[in-house]
Amino acid sequence: MKKTARKHNFNMTEGSVWKGLLLFSVPLVISQVLQVLFNMADLAVVGRYSGSADLGSVGSTTILVVLFTGFLIGMGSGVNVRVAVHLGEKNDRDVTEAVHTSLLLCTAAGIIILLICLFGATLLLSVLNTKEELMAGAVRYFRLYAIGMPALGIFNFGNGVLSAEGDTRRPLAYLTAAGILNIGLNLVFVLVCKMSVAGVALASVISQYLSAVLILVRLFKEKGPCGLRLKKIRLYKGKCSKILTIGVFSGLQNAIFQLANLFIQASVNSFDAVMVEGNSAAANADALVYNVMAAFYTGCSTFMGQNLGAGNRKRTLKSYYVGLTYSFGVAVLLGALLILFGDDFLYLFTKDAEVVEAGLTRLRIMAFSYAISAFMDCTIAASRGINKTAVPTVLVILGSCVFRVIWVYTVFAHFRTIFSLYLLYAFSWTITSVAEIVYFIFAFRKVKFISPEKTEPLTQTAA
Repeated sequence: MKKTARKHNFNMTEGSVWKGLLLFSVPLVISQVLQVLFNMADLAVVGRYSGSADLGSVGSTTILVVLFTGFLIGMGSGVNVRVAVHLGEKNDRDVTEAVHTSLLLCTAAGIIILLICLFGATLLLSVLNTKEELMAGAVRYFRLYAIGMPALGIFNFGNGVLSAEGDTRRPLAYLTAAGILNIGLNLVFVLVCKMSVAGVALASVISQYLSAVLILVRLFKEKGPCGLRLKKIRLYKGKCSKILTIGVFSGLQNAIFQLANLFIQASVNSFDAVMVEGNSAAANADALVYNVMAAFYTGCSTFMGQNLGAGNRKRTLKSYYVGLTYSFGVAVLLGALLILFGDDFLYLFTKDAEVVEAGLTRLRIMAFSYAISAFMDCTIAASRGINKTAVPTVLVILGSCVFRVIWVYTVFAHFRTIFSLYLLYAFSWTITSVAEIVYFIFAFRKVKFISPEKTEPLTQTAA
């Protein structure tokens, strides 16, 4: 097989891990935030210019939107890891086959999700106990927003490929362009065309397809092994299973959190409309913080993947420690900012003081809890970086899904307070973090590191 040296934006196998992972992740941070802004801008425009009822309608779909987009982001993470490993191995043929196979798989995932959303919108929203007065608007928004799912699949595929070779700046530029368009169209459709819920959904869809087209154009122009060629787009033998194993499990890990949150949303919906609307506004902080932290998880798994391919055990493990430190620090910082400026943040989405006060209840609890999640999510990303996904997914199901459901039907059922409901996040993250770290320690010790230039395993030295 052909093996050639290539120049990356970031040399992940040499130099300072601290500096390299930070420079790699900063554009990803901004990119992740812009993805969140698609939905956040919808809520802000609807809440301020259409009223609390429309805010509640759009907010009622948030968990479902994050569930399905989270799956597609997870698929992109799987693509990122496989391509990064092959780049570390300096194997052009495997890189090319992985890239073209991934395009078809991620596009197909987006189309399947689109069909699920179109035909299952009413059922899914009913399961969430969506308020009757909010149902019509929520169904309309969710179905229209779902039209953009194939585009999200394509963009996250391209983002995974480009970031695997160290290019995090172009995806940022594409999302910036799409984000500006999204906000502009929101204002036009809502204020000028009076389209309300339908208008903000349509704006998001158009913006998502713009980002997808831009990243495809870039990949077709790419000259190296990561470039797309029409004649090479097909499912390659041996690549589908590896990409699907990591991609699907990664997607499931993201989606599982939201499946558990369906029970939480249903519990929130048992309170009055003000609490539901306040929860919808405050939940935007979750998406914002999670996605900023997720940039460092991506950096962690990408660096680990390339160094695994390069056969560098010590540097692979160090990438985990560095990614964990950065993500924990970001969580502490953002949590503190929400404590200080939480009311200002909530007024971006509503003019109603009662809704803001209801939202502050959630913000104050979550601000202290985000840092705990870094230990869980970064460790999951590290396991993904060494191609271990099945067991971490099972642990997530038990710790962050089953445990939360049990909490809802025991602790929350006993106290019936919103405070007792929100506390389950911190407790479930703590339990899952411990389990994930124990598994990672065990799994990492079993990994064999083989240099691309050698046939024998490298000596396994302590980091």
